[in-house]
Amino acid sequence: MEFYWENTVFAILAFALLYFLLNKYAFGPLFSVMEKRREMVQEQISSAESNRKEAERLLAEQQKAMAEVRKEAQEILEQARQMSGKEADEMIRQAQEESARIKEEALKDISAEKDKAVAALRGQVSAMAVMIASKIIEKQVDEKSQEQLIDQYLKEVGGKL
Repeated sequence: MEFYWENTVFAILAFALLYFLLNKYAFGPLFSVMEKRREMVQEQISSAESNRKEAERLLAEQQKAMAEVRKEAQEILEQARQMSGKEADEMIRQAQEESARIKEEALKDISAEKDKAVAALRGQVSAMAVMIASKIIEKQVDEKSQEQLIDQYLKEVGGKL
Protein backbone atom coordinates (compact mmCIF):
# COMPACT_ATOMS: atom_id res chain seq x y z
CA MET A 1 0.00 0.00 0.00
CA GLU A 2 1.40 3.27 -1.02
CA PHE A 3 0.85 6.64 0.39
CA TYR A 4 -0.03 9.42 -2.06
CA TRP A 5 0.14 12.82 -0.48
CA GLU A 6 -1.85 14.38 -3.33
CA ASN A 7 -4.81 12.25 -2.42
CA THR A 8 -4.55 13.32 1.20
CA VAL A 9 -4.34 17.03 0.26
CA PHE A 10 -7.25 16.56 -2.16
CA ALA A 11 -9.28 14.82 0.61
CA ILE A 12 -8.46 17.60 3.10
CA LEU A 13 -9.42 20.31 0.58
CA ALA A 14 -12.62 18.45 -0.30
CA PHE A 15 -13.45 18.05 3.37
CA ALA A 16 -12.73 21.77 4.07
CA LEU A 17 -14.87 22.78 1.12
CA LEU A 18 -17.67 20.44 2.22
CA TYR A 19 -17.44 21.79 5.77
CA PHE A 20 -17.58 25.39 4.51
CA LEU A 21 -20.58 24.67 2.28
CA LEU A 22 -22.40 22.69 4.96
CA ASN A 23 -21.68 25.39 7.53
CA LYS A 24 -22.97 28.13 5.25
CA TYR A 25 -25.99 26.40 3.72
CA ALA A 26 -26.93 23.61 6.12
CA PHE A 27 -25.57 24.11 9.63
CA GLY A 28 -26.20 27.88 9.73
CA PRO A 29 -29.90 27.68 8.85
CA LEU A 30 -30.26 24.50 10.92
CA PHE A 31 -28.68 26.15 13.97
CA SER A 32 -30.74 29.27 13.28
CA VAL A 33 -33.96 27.20 13.20
CA MET A 34 -32.88 25.36 16.35
CA GLU A 35 -32.11 28.68 18.10
CA LYS A 36 -35.52 30.08 17.08
CA ARG A 37 -37.13 26.88 18.33
CA ARG A 38 -35.19 27.16 21.63
CA GLU A 39 -36.31 30.81 22.01
CA MET A 40 -39.92 29.89 21.21
CA VAL A 41 -39.86 27.06 23.77
CA GLN A 42 -38.28 29.40 26.34
CA GLU A 43 -40.94 32.03 25.57
CA GLN A 44 -43.72 29.45 25.93
CA ILE A 45 -42.26 28.30 29.25
CA SER A 46 -42.12 31.87 30.59
CA SER A 47 -45.64 32.54 29.23
CA ALA A 48 -46.93 29.38 30.91
CA GLU A 49 -45.24 30.43 34.16
CA SER A 50 -46.80 33.90 34.03
CA ASN A 51 -50.19 32.34 33.18
CA ARG A 52 -49.82 29.97 36.13
CA LYS A 53 -48.98 32.87 38.46
CA GLU A 54 -51.94 34.84 37.12
CA ALA A 55 -54.21 31.83 37.61
CA GLU A 56 -52.96 31.41 41.18
CA ARG A 57 -53.57 35.11 41.86
CA LEU A 58 -57.09 34.89 40.40
CA LEU A 59 -57.78 31.73 42.40
CA ALA A 60 -56.63 33.46 45.59
CA GLU A 61 -58.87 36.45 44.79
CA GLN A 62 -61.80 34.15 44.08
CA GLN A 63 -61.27 32.25 47.34
CA LYS A 64 -61.07 35.54 49.23
CA ALA A 65 -64.27 36.75 47.55
CA MET A 66 -66.03 33.46 48.38
CA ALA A 67 -64.92 33.78 52.01
CA GLU A 68 -66.34 37.31 52.12
CA VAL A 69 -69.61 36.16 50.54
CA ARG A 70 -69.89 33.35 53.08
CA LYS A 71 -69.19 35.79 55.90
CA GLU A 72 -71.84 38.20 54.58
CA ALA A 73 -74.33 35.34 54.23
CA GLN A 74 -73.67 34.31 57.85
CA GLU A 75 -74.18 37.92 58.97
CA ILE A 76 -77.44 38.16 57.01
CA LEU A 77 -78.65 34.88 58.54
CA GLU A 78 -77.72 36.08 62.02
CA GLN A 79 -79.53 39.38 61.45
CA ALA A 80 -82.59 37.47 60.21
CA ARG A 81 -82.52 35.26 63.32
CA GLN A 82 -82.23 38.28 65.59
CA MET A 83 -84.98 40.09 63.69
CA SER A 84 -87.34 37.11 63.89
CA GLY A 85 -86.53 36.74 67.60
CA LYS A 86 -87.35 40.40 68.18
CA GLU A 87 -90.56 40.11 66.16
CA ALA A 88 -91.57 37.00 68.11
CA ASP A 89 -90.87 38.79 71.41
CA GLU A 90 -92.88 41.78 70.22
CA MET A 91 -95.80 39.55 69.18
CA ILE A 92 -95.70 37.77 72.56
CA ARG A 93 -95.62 41.13 74.38
CA GLN A 94 -98.60 42.40 72.36
CA ALA A 95 -100.52 39.16 72.99
CA GLN A 96 -99.82 39.46 76.72
CA GLU A 97 -100.99 43.08 76.72
CA GLU A 98 -104.13 42.12 74.81
CA SER A 99 -104.90 39.24 77.16
CA ALA A 100 -104.33 41.51 80.19
CA ARG A 101 -106.68 44.10 78.67
CA ILE A 102 -109.34 41.46 77.92
CA LYS A 103 -108.97 40.03 81.43
CA GLU A 104 -109.32 43.50 82.95
CA GLU A 105 -112.44 44.18 80.87
CA ALA A 106 -113.89 40.81 81.87
CA LEU A 107 -113.21 41.55 85.55
CA LYS A 108 -114.89 44.94 85.16
CA ASP A 109 -117.90 43.30 83.45
CA ILE A 110 -118.09 40.65 86.17
CA SER A 111 -117.87 43.31 88.88
CA ALA A 112 -120.59 45.39 87.18
CA GLU A 113 -122.86 42.37 86.81
CA LYS A 114 -122.18 41.40 90.42
CA ASP A 115 -123.06 44.92 91.55
CA LYS A 116 -126.27 44.78 89.49
CA ALA A 117 -127.15 41.38 90.94
CA VAL A 118 -126.46 42.57 94.50
CA ALA A 119 -128.55 45.72 93.92
CA ALA A 120 -131.40 43.65 92.48
CA LEU A 121 -131.16 41.19 95.36
CA ARG A 122 -131.23 44.04 97.87
CA GLY A 123 -134.25 45.44 96.16
CA GLN A 124 -135.98 42.06 96.30
CA VAL A 125 -134.94 41.46 99.92
CA SER A 126 -136.19 44.87 100.98
CA ALA A 127 -139.46 44.30 99.08
CA MET A 128 -139.80 40.91 100.80
CA ALA A 129 -139.02 42.47 104.16
CA VAL A 130 -141.73 45.03 103.60
CA MET A 131 -144.10 42.27 102.53
CA ILE A 132 -143.24 40.20 105.58
CA ALA A 133 -143.70 43.18 107.85
CA SER A 134 -147.05 44.03 106.30
CA LYS A 135 -148.21 40.42 106.62
CA ILE A 136 -147.06 40.28 110.20
CA ILE A 137 -148.87 43.46 111.01
CA GLU A 138 -151.97 42.20 109.26
CA LYS A 139 -151.99 38.94 111.08
CA GLN A 140 -151.19 39.80 114.63
CA VAL A 141 -150.02 36.35 115.42
CA ASP A 142 -148.08 35.00 118.28
CA GLU A 143 -144.32 34.66 118.32
CA LYS A 144 -144.28 31.05 117.11
CA SER A 145 -146.46 31.69 114.05
CA GLN A 146 -144.47 34.85 113.36
CA GLU A 147 -141.24 32.77 113.21
CA GLN A 148 -142.91 30.21 110.93
CA LEU A 149 -144.09 32.98 108.65
CA ILE A 150 -140.58 34.51 108.48
CA ASP A 151 -139.06 31.09 107.75
CA GLN A 152 -141.61 30.49 105.01
CA TYR A 153 -140.86 33.85 103.36
CA LEU A 154 -137.12 33.27 103.65
CA LYS A 155 -137.54 29.92 101.91
CA GLU A 156 -139.48 31.65 99.16
CA VAL A 157 -136.76 34.26 98.81
CA GLY A 158 -134.08 31.53 98.82
CA GLY A 159 -135.99 29.69 96.07
CA LYS A 160 -136.15 32.82 93.92
CA LEU A 161 -132.43 33.48 94.20
